[in-house]
Amino acid sequence: MEFFELIKAIILGIVEGLTEFAPVSSTGHQILVDDMWLHSVDVLGSKESANTFKIVIQLGSILAAAWIFRRRFVDMLSFKSEPIERRLKLSHVLIGLIPAGVAGLLFDDFIDEHLFSVPTVLIGLALGAILMIVADLYAKKVKHPQTVDSITHKQALIIGLVQILALWPGFSRSGSTISAGVLTKLDHKAASDFTFIMAVPIMAAASAKSLLSNYQYIHADQLWFYIAGFIAAFIFGLLSIKLFLELINRVKLIPFAIYRLVLVAIIAVLYFGFGIGKGI
Repeated sequence: MEFFELIKAIILGIVEGLTEFAPVSSTGHQILVDDMWLHSVDVLGSKESANTFKIVIQLGSILAAAWIFRRRFVDMLSFKSEPIERRLKLSHVLIGLIPAGVAGLLFDDFIDEHLFSVPTVLIGLALGAILMIVADLYAKKVKHPQTVDSITHKQALIIGLVQILALWPGFSRSGSTISAGVLTKLDHKAASDFTFIMAVPIMAAASAKSLLSNYQYIHADQLWFYIAGFIAAFIFGLLSIKLFLELINRVKLIPFAIYRLVLVAIIAVLYFGFGIGKGI
Protein backbone atom coordinates (compact mmCIF):
# COMPACT_ATOMS: atom_id res chain seq x y z
CA MET A 1 0.00 0.00 0.00
CA GLU A 2 1.63 3.22 -1.21
CA PHE A 3 1.65 6.48 0.75
CA PHE A 4 -0.47 8.38 -1.79
CA GLU A 5 -3.06 5.60 -1.76
CA LEU A 6 -3.37 6.05 2.02
CA ILE A 7 -3.81 9.79 1.46
CA LYS A 8 -6.74 8.97 -0.85
CA ALA A 9 -8.28 6.81 1.87
CA ILE A 10 -7.85 9.57 4.45
CA ILE A 11 -9.40 12.19 2.15
CA LEU A 12 -12.39 9.95 1.47
CA GLY A 13 -12.73 9.27 5.21
CA ILE A 14 -12.62 12.99 5.95
CA VAL A 15 -15.33 13.68 3.34
CA GLU A 16 -17.49 10.91 4.81
CA GLY A 17 -17.02 12.18 8.36
CA LEU A 18 -17.82 15.77 7.43
CA THR A 19 -20.89 15.00 5.31
CA GLU A 20 -22.61 11.89 6.71
CA PHE A 21 -24.59 13.72 9.39
CA ALA A 22 -24.68 17.20 7.85
CA PRO A 23 -27.77 17.84 5.67
CA VAL A 24 -25.69 18.02 2.48
CA SER A 25 -25.83 14.40 1.18
CA SER A 26 -22.77 12.24 1.71
CA THR A 27 -23.74 10.34 -1.46
CA GLY A 28 -23.42 13.48 -3.58
CA HIS A 29 -20.00 14.20 -2.11
CA GLN A 30 -18.80 10.64 -2.65
CA ILE A 31 -19.75 10.97 -6.33
CA LEU A 32 -17.85 14.24 -6.64
CA VAL A 33 -14.75 13.30 -4.62
CA ASP A 34 -14.41 9.57 -5.27
CA ASP A 35 -16.20 8.62 -8.48
CA MET A 36 -15.19 11.80 -10.34
CA TRP A 37 -11.76 12.44 -8.80
CA LEU A 38 -9.91 9.98 -6.54
CA HIS A 39 -11.27 6.71 -7.97
CA SER A 40 -10.86 4.32 -5.05
CA VAL A 41 -11.92 1.57 -7.46
CA ASP A 42 -8.50 1.90 -9.14
CA VAL A 43 -6.74 1.35 -5.82
CA LEU A 44 -8.94 -1.50 -4.59
CA GLY A 45 -9.31 -3.25 -7.93
CA SER A 46 -13.07 -3.65 -8.22
CA LYS A 47 -16.32 -1.75 -7.82
CA GLU A 48 -17.37 -4.23 -5.12
CA SER A 49 -14.26 -3.48 -3.06
CA ALA A 50 -14.77 0.28 -3.49
CA ASN A 51 -18.38 -0.03 -2.31
CA THR A 52 -17.23 -2.11 0.67
CA PHE A 53 -14.74 0.64 1.55
CA LYS A 54 -17.62 3.14 1.59
CA ILE A 55 -19.48 0.88 4.02
CA VAL A 56 -16.44 0.71 6.31
CA ILE A 57 -15.90 4.47 6.44
CA GLN A 58 -19.62 5.00 7.03
CA LEU A 59 -19.26 2.81 10.12
CA GLY A 60 -16.58 5.25 11.31
CA SER A 61 -19.08 8.11 11.11
CA ILE A 62 -21.76 6.04 12.85
CA LEU A 63 -19.37 5.23 15.70
CA ALA A 64 -18.69 8.97 16.08
CA ALA A 65 -22.40 9.71 16.49
CA ALA A 66 -22.84 6.79 18.89
CA TRP A 67 -19.99 8.13 21.03
CA ILE A 68 -21.35 11.68 21.15
CA PHE A 69 -24.82 10.49 22.18
CA ARG A 70 -23.63 7.59 24.34
CA ARG A 71 -25.27 8.96 27.51
CA ARG A 72 -28.59 9.28 25.69
CA PHE A 73 -28.40 5.67 24.52
CA VAL A 74 -27.44 4.41 27.99
CA ASP A 75 -30.31 6.40 29.49
CA MET A 76 -32.86 5.10 26.98
CA LEU A 77 -31.71 1.49 27.37
CA SER A 78 -31.57 1.57 31.19
CA PHE A 79 -35.36 1.98 31.53
CA LYS A 80 -34.92 4.00 34.71
CA SER A 81 -37.96 5.73 36.11
CA GLU A 82 -37.66 9.47 35.64
CA PRO A 83 -39.36 12.22 37.62
CA ILE A 84 -39.75 14.12 34.35
CA GLU A 85 -42.86 12.78 32.64
CA ARG A 86 -41.84 13.80 29.13
CA ARG A 87 -38.38 13.03 27.87
CA LEU A 88 -36.86 11.35 24.85
CA LYS A 89 -37.51 7.62 25.19
CA LEU A 90 -36.56 4.50 23.28
CA SER A 91 -40.17 4.29 22.08
CA HIS A 92 -39.80 7.62 20.25
CA VAL A 93 -36.73 6.36 18.42
CA LEU A 94 -38.36 3.04 17.50
CA ILE A 95 -41.47 4.77 16.16
CA GLY A 96 -39.26 7.07 14.10
CA LEU A 97 -37.33 4.11 12.68
CA ILE A 98 -40.19 1.83 11.64
CA PRO A 99 -41.46 3.61 8.47
CA ALA A 100 -38.07 3.94 6.74
CA GLY A 101 -36.98 0.53 8.00
CA VAL A 102 -40.00 -1.19 6.45
CA ALA A 103 -39.74 0.83 3.23
CA GLY A 104 -36.03 0.05 3.00
CA LEU A 105 -36.65 -3.69 3.28
CA LEU A 106 -39.39 -3.55 0.63
CA PHE A 107 -37.61 -1.35 -1.91
CA ASP A 108 -33.89 -1.92 -1.26
CA ASP A 109 -33.26 -3.87 -4.47
CA PHE A 110 -35.26 -1.41 -6.57
CA ILE A 111 -33.34 1.54 -5.12
CA ASP A 112 -29.96 -0.10 -5.73
CA GLU A 113 -30.90 -0.99 -9.31
CA HIS A 114 -32.69 2.16 -10.46
CA LEU A 115 -31.84 5.14 -8.24
CA PHE A 116 -28.06 5.05 -7.81
CA SER A 117 -27.08 7.18 -10.79
CA VAL A 118 -25.75 10.72 -11.09
CA PRO A 119 -29.00 12.20 -12.52
CA THR A 120 -31.18 10.66 -9.78
CA VAL A 121 -28.77 11.81 -7.05
CA LEU A 122 -28.91 15.35 -8.47
CA ILE A 123 -32.71 15.23 -8.29
CA GLY A 124 -32.50 14.08 -4.65
CA LEU A 125 -30.06 16.87 -3.80
CA ALA A 126 -32.31 19.52 -5.34
CA LEU A 127 -35.58 18.25 -3.83
CA GLY A 128 -33.97 17.92 -0.40
CA ALA A 129 -32.76 21.51 -0.63
CA ILE A 130 -36.29 22.70 -1.41
CA LEU A 131 -37.69 20.84 1.63
CA MET A 132 -35.04 22.44 3.86
CA ILE A 133 -35.90 25.93 2.60
CA VAL A 134 -39.62 25.29 3.21
CA ALA A 135 -38.85 24.09 6.76
CA ASP A 136 -36.82 27.21 7.56
CA LEU A 137 -39.50 29.54 6.23
CA TYR A 138 -42.09 27.73 8.36
CA ALA A 139 -39.83 27.89 11.45
CA LYS A 140 -39.97 31.69 11.38
CA LYS A 141 -43.68 31.47 12.23
CA VAL A 142 -43.15 29.22 15.28
CA LYS A 143 -42.87 31.33 18.44
CA HIS A 144 -41.93 28.66 20.99
CA PRO A 145 -40.16 25.69 19.37
CA GLN A 146 -39.83 22.53 21.45
CA THR A 147 -36.72 20.79 22.78
CA VAL A 148 -35.93 17.15 22.06
CA ASP A 149 -37.16 16.03 25.50
CA SER A 150 -40.63 17.37 24.75
CA ILE A 151 -41.01 15.34 21.55
CA THR A 152 -44.25 13.36 21.22
CA HIS A 153 -44.82 9.99 19.60
CA LYS A 154 -46.86 11.70 16.89
CA GLN A 155 -43.94 13.97 16.03
CA ALA A 156 -41.58 10.97 15.99
CA LEU A 157 -43.91 9.16 13.59
CA ILE A 158 -44.13 12.15 11.23
CA ILE A 159 -40.34 12.48 11.22
CA GLY A 160 -40.07 8.75 10.55
CA LEU A 161 -42.48 8.96 7.62
CA VAL A 162 -40.57 11.85 6.06
CA GLN A 163 -37.35 9.87 6.54
CA ILE A 164 -38.62 7.53 3.79
CA LEU A 165 -37.67 10.30 1.35
CA ALA A 166 -34.03 9.77 2.36
CA LEU A 167 -34.09 6.34 0.70
CA TRP A 168 -33.79 8.33 -2.54
CA PRO A 169 -30.00 8.76 -2.93
CA GLY A 170 -28.93 12.37 -2.55
CA PHE A 171 -31.99 13.46 -0.58
CA SER A 172 -30.06 13.20 2.71
CA ARG A 173 -31.30 11.42 5.81
CA SER A 174 -30.44 14.31 8.11
CA GLY A 175 -31.79 16.89 5.66
CA SER A 176 -35.17 15.19 5.50
CA THR A 177 -35.54 14.39 9.19
CA ILE A 178 -34.27 17.72 10.53
CA SER A 179 -36.68 19.47 8.15
CA ALA A 180 -39.51 17.23 9.32
CA GLY A 181 -38.65 17.94 12.95
CA VAL A 182 -38.67 21.69 12.33
CA LEU A 183 -42.01 21.37 10.51
CA THR A 184 -43.44 19.63 13.61
CA LYS A 185 -42.32 22.63 15.73
CA LEU A 186 -39.10 21.26 17.21
CA ASP A 187 -36.24 23.74 17.29
CA HIS A 188 -33.36 23.06 14.90
CA LYS A 189 -31.09 21.67 17.63
CA ALA A 190 -33.80 19.33 18.93
CA ALA A 191 -34.59 18.09 15.42
CA SER A 192 -30.88 17.50 14.84
CA ASP A 193 -30.43 15.63 18.13
CA PHE A 194 -33.35 13.34 17.34
CA THR A 195 -32.10 12.84 13.78
CA PHE A 196 -28.63 11.75 14.86
CA ILE A 197 -29.87 9.53 17.70
CA MET A 198 -32.37 7.87 15.36
CA ALA A 199 -29.75 7.45 12.62
CA VAL A 200 -27.29 5.41 14.68
CA PRO A 201 -29.28 2.14 15.00
CA ILE A 202 -30.76 2.12 11.49
CA MET A 203 -27.47 3.04 9.80
CA ALA A 204 -25.47 0.63 11.95
CA ALA A 205 -27.86 -2.22 11.10
CA ALA A 206 -27.83 -1.40 7.37
CA SER A 207 -24.05 -1.05 7.26
CA ALA A 208 -23.49 -4.25 9.25
CA LYS A 209 -25.82 -6.15 6.90
CA SER A 210 -23.97 -4.81 3.87
CA LEU A 211 -20.57 -5.56 5.39
CA LEU A 212 -21.54 -9.16 6.19
CA SER A 213 -22.57 -9.58 2.56
CA ASN A 214 -19.41 -8.01 1.16
CA TYR A 215 -16.57 -8.68 3.63
CA GLN A 216 -14.93 -11.05 1.13
CA TYR A 217 -13.95 -8.01 -0.96
CA ILE A 218 -11.63 -6.77 1.81
CA HIS A 219 -8.15 -8.12 1.04
CA ALA A 220 -5.30 -8.33 3.55
CA ASP A 221 -2.89 -6.26 1.44
CA GLN A 222 -5.44 -3.42 1.32
CA LEU A 223 -6.35 -3.46 5.01
CA TRP A 224 -4.51 -0.22 5.84
CA PHE A 225 -6.60 1.59 3.20
CA TYR A 226 -9.76 0.62 5.08
CA ILE A 227 -8.28 1.37 8.51
CA ALA A 228 -7.04 4.83 7.45
CA GLY A 229 -10.43 5.73 5.97
CA PHE A 230 -12.31 4.43 9.03
CA ILE A 231 -10.17 6.41 11.50
CA ALA A 232 -10.43 9.60 9.43
CA ALA A 233 -14.22 9.22 9.18
CA PHE A 234 -14.49 8.69 12.94
CA ILE A 235 -12.33 11.70 13.89
CA PHE A 236 -13.92 14.11 11.43
CA GLY A 237 -17.36 12.71 12.22
CA LEU A 238 -16.83 13.72 15.86
CA LEU A 239 -15.71 17.21 14.85
CA SER A 240 -18.49 17.65 12.29
CA ILE A 241 -21.34 16.57 14.56
CA LYS A 242 -20.16 18.66 17.52
CA LEU A 243 -19.71 21.77 15.37
CA PHE A 244 -23.03 21.26 13.60
CA LEU A 245 -24.96 20.91 16.88
CA GLU A 246 -23.35 24.09 18.22
CA LEU A 247 -24.22 26.12 15.12
CA ILE A 248 -27.54 24.80 13.81
CA ASN A 249 -29.88 26.96 15.94
CA ARG A 250 -28.03 30.04 14.65
CA VAL A 251 -27.40 29.26 10.99
CA LYS A 252 -30.57 27.18 10.36
CA LEU A 253 -30.97 25.08 7.19
CA ILE A 254 -31.05 27.55 4.31
CA PRO A 255 -27.22 27.92 4.04
CA PHE A 256 -26.97 24.13 3.69
CA ALA A 257 -29.76 24.17 1.10
CA ILE A 258 -27.90 26.78 -0.94
CA TYR A 259 -24.72 24.72 -0.68
CA ARG A 260 -26.61 21.67 -1.98
CA LEU A 261 -27.89 23.60 -4.99
CA VAL A 262 -24.34 24.77 -5.75
CA LEU A 263 -23.19 21.15 -5.49
CA VAL A 264 -25.93 20.14 -7.94
CA ALA A 265 -24.67 22.75 -10.41
CA ILE A 266 -21.02 21.62 -10.08
CA ILE A 267 -21.77 17.92 -10.52
CA ALA A 268 -24.20 18.61 -13.38
CA VAL A 269 -21.60 20.65 -15.28
CA LEU A 270 -18.91 17.99 -14.78
CA TYR A 271 -21.24 15.13 -15.68
CA PHE A 272 -23.36 16.55 -18.51
CA GLY A 273 -20.92 19.17 -19.79
CA PHE A 274 -17.59 17.32 -19.63
CA GLY A 275 -18.70 13.70 -19.40
CA ILE A 276 -16.82 13.16 -16.12
CA GLY A 277 -18.27 10.22 -14.22
CA LYS A 278 -20.32 8.89 -17.13
CA GLY A 279 -19.36 5.36 -16.14
CA ILE A 280 -20.92 5.66 -12.68
